[in-house]
Amino acid sequence: MTPLAMAQPPAALVFDQMAREYDDVFTNSMIGRAQRDTVWSVLTRVFQSGDHILELNCGTGEDALFLARNDVSVTACDASEKMIQIASHRLRTEAPHASVQFNLLPTERIHELQHVTKFDGAFSNFSGLNCVADLRQTAEDLATLLSPGAPLLICLSTRFCPWEMIWFTLHGNLRKAFRRCSGHTTAKAGDFTVDVYYPTVRNLQTLFSPSFVIRSCTGVGVTVPPSYVEAWIRNHPKLLSMFRTIDKAISSLPGFRVLGDHVLLHFERVQL
Repeated sequence: MTPLAMAQPPAALVFDQMAREYDDVFTNSMIGRAQRDTVWSVLTRVFQSGDHILELNCGTGEDALFLARNDVSVTACDASEKMIQIASHRLRTEAPHASVQFNLLPTERIHELQHVTKFDGAFSNFSGLNCVADLRQTAEDLATLLSPGAPLLICLSTRFCPWEMIWFTLHGNLRKAFRRCSGHTTAKAGDFTVDVYYPTVRNLQTLFSPSFVIRSCTGVGVTVPPSYVEAWIRNHPKLLSMFRTIDKAISSLPGFRVLGDHVLLHFERVQL
């Protein structure tokens, strides 16, 4: 292990291992696109043309580039150097004039952005915050960075995902089937391991108060399956289309909305 690797956060090392294949495995997959479309439908309602928002755990830049196409300026951060390299390359080749800035910065250090003008909103997609041990500190840091009344959208992996429980039980892997239920597990990529946390919506409401209040909760992947089911779903595209239709109908309903692969929470910065 190089001295540089030893100095990087464990989560960054895991995502470095995933960076090259991430877009092929998830971003451009049928399931990845279906789940992301659910998130994007909320983003376009919440963030307005001319806003300047902060994105945490930006990965390869897919969401930042989407927001830029909708006339939203983005300061995007990620702990993974390789993810930021890919995102920066995409910016140069796909949208060189977009108002997007990519920064190598883990969530645990976003307080270093305090010299920046207050953001009009913030966003984190697809489980990046599940790798943060102290979300209360993250909430406090975000409170100093966002204008009063600013929206905060965070998409995290849920604690209870029926799809995952059923899929891995049928495949005889009970450890994976119920790995989220305790609220904590570990993930491994190559030689590196990272802690992964699964807070409930109630936990998150507590952690982000009193600076933020929750405005809405949307299930992401309630009937649309997790990404590791991609090989199977490619053989059943009509099923995926049906699942997407069902999700649109039930993803905001109490009970169902917390049982997706992910949950998208819309918080609002409390007025001072």
